Amino acid sequence: MHAGKSAMIRPDACAISRGRAVLVLQIFILGVLAAAVAATVLYFPNPSPLIRHWLPPRKRWPERQIRGWLNSGKYQRSFLRHFYNDPERVVPPGTSLVGPADGLVTSADEQGGIRYLVIALSFWDMHVQRSPVAGVVVSVESLGNEFMDGEGREFAFIREKPCPVQKRVVIATDAGQIAVRLITSVAARRIEVWVEEGQTIERGQRIGRILLGSTVVLELPANTKLLVRPGERVWAGETPVAEGLVAS
Repeated sequence: MHAGKSAMIRPDACAISRGRAVLVLQIFILGVLAAAVAATVLYFPNPSPLIRHWLPPRKRWPERQIRGWLNSGKYQRSFLRHFYNDPERVVPPGTSLVGPADGLVTSADEQGGIRYLVIALSFWDMHVQRSPVAGVVVSVESLGNEFMDGEGREFAFIREKPCPVQKRVVIATDAGQIAVRLITSVAARRIEVWVEEGQTIERGQRIGRILLGSTVVLELPANTKLLVRPGERVWAGETPVAEGLVAS
């Protein structure tokens, strides 16, 4: 009799135990969901930290959020780690000029015998600039006296007039000179140049960095054959952007 009673009691005890485990699991899941909802509301309209890691950079750190950091001077550490990323690049063989920056080609107009290849950098692009060619640095000029927004097309040709703050690195090659302009906008107030006058540099070598949204303009002889067109993306030190310079 006692054995029969024990057999009858055990299933009930097991059921109670399972019920408690299910209840604990349900409470845990509800807690996680509540935390997710709270984080979504707290960080809205920006992404919740619970999902941020799995989003692409443009959605992980929306432009509106980044511009807010520009005003406050406070940035998420994860964004700064992404922004200061400086990956190694494999320079392609040959003599073609390589892209001086990561970004979107926005124009390639010619004026006064010079072709201006304008590359717009976003907040999410890699911001280290590289030399398109091997040669010798002729000069590093500081130009401009005010900050402006925009991708660079309208002020790419400015010489002596007031313009966005920029550094113009002139490089001499056996086939003539080219120049790389590192230009800031309202969202980028610092430029670092890592080369100096008289220095010999290699094709694809790092030459500087623009902090945050910015523009790079590559000045070429008008007869240089371009390999990219407006609307295409290029990568610094890797993307061929023009055929080798024609020696005069």
